[in-house]
Amino acid sequence: MRERAQETAAHIASERGTALAFAADVTRAAECRNMVEEALSRWGGLDVLHNNVGIESRLDLMDTTEEEWDRVMAIDLKSMLLATQAAVPAMEKRGGGAINCVSSIAAMVGHGRTAYAAAKAGVLGFVTSVAVQLGPKHIRVNAIAPGQVWTPMVERLGPEARERRRRAAPLGVEGSAWDVAWGAVYLASDEARWVTGHTLVIDAGLTLTTR
Repeated sequence: MRERAQETAAHIASERGTALAFAADVTRAAECRNMVEEALSRWGGLDVLHNNVGIESRLDLMDTTEEEWDRVMAIDLKSMLLATQAAVPAMEKRGGGAINCVSSIAAMVGHGRTAYAAAKAGVLGFVTSVAVQLGPKHIRVNAIAPGQVWTPMVERLGPEARERRRRAAPLGVEGSAWDVAWGAVYLASDEARWVTGHTLVIDAGLTLTTR
């Protein structure tokens, strides 16, 4: 994973941006604190936290083991708690900040992936609760719920599934990671200064349709 982070940082540098790759187990509080401390030592402050760590589980109810459930909850949901707890003190010192938490439309519609859907629904509850708690500190907390975005993680589905996913949404346009990224940019920016506790659905209208 460090190699992928370094690759991303290199891409950012090639576009004349600045980025630092840092490897941490975000299911552990101490490593989340180390992550924040590294950012502070490098840039002197923290303004934005983007909670985007997650794994998928495709198992239905009766096939989901206790171990699978615990693993998905720890990585997809607990990580957001620990990273947010680590980031808040630094944001308070800056007078505020923005926290984005990536959920999924799986949290909103009937979905067979039991642990994954439950964890992503938990993200929405987490955002709603924490937005109210952190509002007085001028820290905004929002969620992003992407739809069937085409990424390297789902390439194994093949071209037929890719086309089926594209046609499923009203817009009929395939989504990319950039579509989600621009939503994150907006929620983290000053243009969204009056937006908190909100879930931004980015899915080409898929959740508006019937099955």
